[in-house]
Amino acid sequence: MKPTLLVMAAGMGSRYGGVKQIDAVGMHGETLLDFGVYDAFHSGYGKVVFIIRKDIENDFCERLFDRISKNMDAEYVFQSRESLLTVEEIEKSKGRTKPWGTIHAVLCARDAIKTPFTVVNADDYYGRSAYKTMGAYLEGLRNEDTTHAMVGFQLENTMSPSGSVTRAICIAENEELVSMEENPKILWRDGKVVSLHEDGDIELTGKELVSMNFFGFTPKAFDSFEEYWEDFKKYSIEDPKKECLLPSGVSEMVVKGEGSLRVLSSNDRWFGMTYPEDKKMVMDELRKKIESGYYPERLWERE
Repeated sequence: MKPTLLVMAAGMGSRYGGVKQIDAVGMHGETLLDFGVYDAFHSGYGKVVFIIRKDIENDFCERLFDRISKNMDAEYVFQSRESLLTVEEIEKSKGRTKPWGTIHAVLCARDAIKTPFTVVNADDYYGRSAYKTMGAYLEGLRNEDTTHAMVGFQLENTMSPSGSVTRAICIAENEELVSMEENPKILWRDGKVVSLHEDGDIELTGKELVSMNFFGFTPKAFDSFEEYWEDFKKYSIEDPKKECLLPSGVSEMVVKGEGSLRVLSSNDRWFGMTYPEDKKMVMDELRKKIESGYYPERLWERE
């Protein structure tokens, strides 16, 4: 069966300063998401599901979804602060404004996922090889399998020149994930890659394998994520900032023996829209790919 693409597009974009998921970067108003979905479509994916906020629904449909849905099977679901919470939990967390995080986002889409699926960020450009590699892997899985996967990238290929980034550094043995640790502030300093920590900064090589939230799961993973989310709420429901993050949930799933994670890799250069200054760089990179013939000038023929 063809895999599904699940796109997390409900983030607030606080550092970017706007709704970056639907900002135009292509030559004819295409968003960065258009290029990712196009790559997935041409890599054998049969459906795309977007996770969005209710307040951006009209703009999202006008600027992206209506165009995508004319070309492939597409659906969207909502993530809100109240999603997946009891009345008591909503009251306890009423001071919160931040989203609950990527585990929460994925669980909001559970009912829309019927096949093995790939999870991606809306504001990241991964390159077509990542979709082809993951799509081929997922096509060989059954819904009840617990042999999940991720596509990792070299850290130096995922840095932003505009500021710090959050990256989960991965350790793998025999192409299986052993550990994955979130590093919330990694940046360039004097030509070197540095991870900032309260107890002392750490210089990195830049060759480390990092997660960019490009994961492949079977629907069986939802059981582990649900358990992780319930545990998170017990201890963090009143914390206004702590997030329930996918790398942490995946790492715990592996540690508990509830599933394995095959580590695939890509040498493609990532780019994305974390800061406002990133937009011009993204537009320039996409224009180069169009001029080289990697993409057609108009992605979707039937608009």
